[in-house]
This record gives sequence, C-alpha cells and structure tokens, in this order.
Amino acid sequence: MLKRIGLIALLLAVLGLAACAPQADEPAEEPQTVEDADVSGGEEVDDTEGDGEPLRVALLPILDVLPYYVAEQNGYFAEEGVTVTAVPVASAVEREQLMQAGEIDGMLNELHSTALNNQNGRQVVTVMTARKASADAPLFRVLAAPESGIATPADLAGVPIGISENTIIEYVTQRLLEAEGVAAADIVPQPVPSIPERFQLLMEGQIDAATLPDPLAQSAVEAGAVLVIDDSTHPEVAVSVLTFSADAVDNRAEDVSAFLRAWDRAAEAINANPEGYRALLLEKVQVPPNVQETYEVPPYPRAEVPTAEQWADVTAWLVEKGLVQSEPGYDESVSSALLP
Repeated sequence: MLKRIGLIALLLAVLGLAACAPQADEPAEEPQTVEDADVSGGEEVDDTEGDGEPLRVALLPILDVLPYYVAEQNGYFAEEGVTVTAVPVASAVEREQLMQAGEIDGMLNELHSTALNNQNGRQVVTVMTARKASADAPLFRVLAAPESGIATPADLAGVPIGISENTIIEYVTQRLLEAEGVAAADIVPQPVPSIPERFQLLMEGQIDAATLPDPLAQSAVEAGAVLVIDDSTHPEVAVSVLTFSADAVDNRAEDVSAFLRAWDRAAEAINANPEGYRALLLEKVQVPPNVQETYEVPPYPRAEVPTAEQWADVTAWLVEKGLVQSEPGYDESVSSALLP
C-alpha cells in the first residue's frame, strides 16, 4: 500500500514537472505533438554582457544546457567578448519554427534536427557536441515495467516499446536493440508521444517497456522499473549538439567561436567540480523529486563534433523512415572549424 502511495506521489510530481517543462524528444517537423508543455517560449531573457548584437540561442530546460548557465554565471561569455541572449522554448517544435523563421541564431538540438533542416540545402551547421553518453551518465534508457519479467534486450523481441515516433527516441531504441542482436523486424515501437504519459503507462504496467530520457529514466528505475539497456553501452548512438544558422556561421564566425569557447570553459568547470553546480542544475533543469539528491551531474564533452560515421547512420535512418529523400552531406552540415 505504501509503495502504491509512493508511486502515485511520484506520478503527480512528474506530471507537475511536465506542466512547466517542455519535452525534448519530439519530431523536428510537422506533423508535431507539443507534449504537455505550458512554457511560453520565444521570449528573450538572460542577456549576457558584451559588445555588439547578441547571439540568440534557443534552449530547452534539459541536462544538456547546463554549460550555458555555468558560462553565464561565471562570466565566461563576457570574458570571451560575446553577447548572448537565451531564448527559452517550450518544445523542439517551437525551436525549429524559430530557426526556420530566422528568429534565433543558434540552438541545442540533435543530428536528426540538423539533417531535417538541411534536406533541401545548407541552412544550419552543427559546430560542437553538447552532450554524449558516458559510462555512468546515459542520455536514454530502455526500461521494462516493474514485474514485467523483462530483463534483457532479447526479452524485448516482439514486445511493444513506448517511444516518440520518428524522433531520436525511436532511433536510439532501434539502434541499441539491434546492437544487442535483436532483429529490426522484432522491434515493435508503440507511439506514446507524451513523456509523462509514457512514464505513467510504464510504471503502472499498462505497457511492458518504454524508452525515457534521463533524469526521468533514473527516477523510473528508483521507483521500480527495470533497466534493460541504455546508451552508455553504445555511446555513439546518442549525442546532442550545438547548431547555428548558416548565416551566423558564415557572417558571425568570431561571435560563434567566442560562444563555443565560453561553453567549453563551462564544460571544463563542471567536469572539475560537478557537485559545485548541483544547485544550478536543479534551478535550471527539471529533475524528479526522488532523484534530486542522488542524480549525479553528468560530464560534458570538450571541443568536439560528431563523427562522419555518426552522421551517416542518422541520415541513413531518416531516409529509411521516409523523413528525408536523400542524405544531406556531412561536410556541409557539421563543421569543426570554430571549435576552441
């Protein structure tokens, strides 16, 4: 009975977080489902000090953006001589709309988003990896419901898995299971676009499996879900990236380079003293109550971009899914030229 009450309390807390936070695994193009978000995005805030026109960067309140707020707090943007304006967005949908309308200069996104933007020519350029899975810090986890009897990837053959269709969540789920020997034909995605609903259905046993992002996935495990596999075992499949418009890269290269230097300094600072930034993480990122004290601040990569192999796999998957007609080129979509 007490366990049931605790689960209900956790579900209410997750739904409460969802009411004020966007979801980061939505598709990047119409048709879209804006998942349970009540954040008014597009309003520019957090001007940093510096000279000249600000770089406008769209940010979701997810773990990946912590270096931005560390750079802001520590004065790195000002020290590097760049003015930056954070543009909070309510969803990946809104982020893409702002980029396509020219209302932002940069964004934190994923390779799928970059490829979709560039399917008809060079519109954006990915310039740095923002976050990637590491041994103790996955981005995504494939979980089984409590008491489902599922424990291994092989157990998921033919079992519907709750995902968000045509997104990085579906891509990561497929690639992780294939890497563990599950045939593509035996992977059964079950579309559940809303992350809180996916969490709830999993925890109540209404679906046997689901893929969730951290820290919500760790929250589910702490509440009784079973970890089947996560991307720490195959870190090449999931990365988030910093991407700027082609116009910004071509005409404001020094500003973009200064932004990346500040971000990289923040990543260095976090990696050197992760606990020193826990309070800032909890202030800026939605973390479920049952893991707020135990969730470890993840490490952040330093001055790198995704590989050509990673890009090729993502774009091949998009073609296979019919989301793009042909694979946009790596060299026009990803550049290391502005790295610190």
